[in-house]
Amino acid sequence: MAMIAVETRFGRLGVEESDGAITRLVWNGRDEGELTPLLHEAAAQLQAYDAGQLERFDLPYHVEGSEFQRQVCDLMFAIPLGETRTYGDIAKELGQPAQPVGQACGANPIPVILPCHRVLAANGLGGFSGDGGIETKVALLRHERAAGLLI
Repeated sequence: MAMIAVETRFGRLGVEESDGAITRLVWNGRDEGELTPLLHEAAAQLQAYDAGQLERFDLPYHVEGSEFQRQVCDLMFAIPLGETRTYGDIAKELGQPAQPVGQACGANPIPVILPCHRVLAANGLGGFSGDGGIETKVALLRHERAAGLLI
């Protein structure tokens, strides 16, 4: 396990790699362990995202948890920049109720890269598990020019 820290407008983001895949993103991270080529690539992609020059992350990732958790994360990863989905949209795609989808989004271990901020409640923003909560979710959506949905 190793981590690289990247300064962004959303805070200092720490990206963790384990066994050749991104496994976690945390706020207030710091460089730890051997900084691998994958970690350097993750840092470069986060910096490009922060600069508005990256529309889609292209990094191998692994999410611990149930098959359902991984399915929700894969569907979040597929949401294009500037677009949003609702918990209900994802639930319908998986044939599941919306509440467990919301819980799976809240348990997303790799926010920003797996864009749980692009998943909204039917009647509002929903939650955000990253540092800063809803304010960070709104900042990420504004950065992606999806804020028209919020006005």
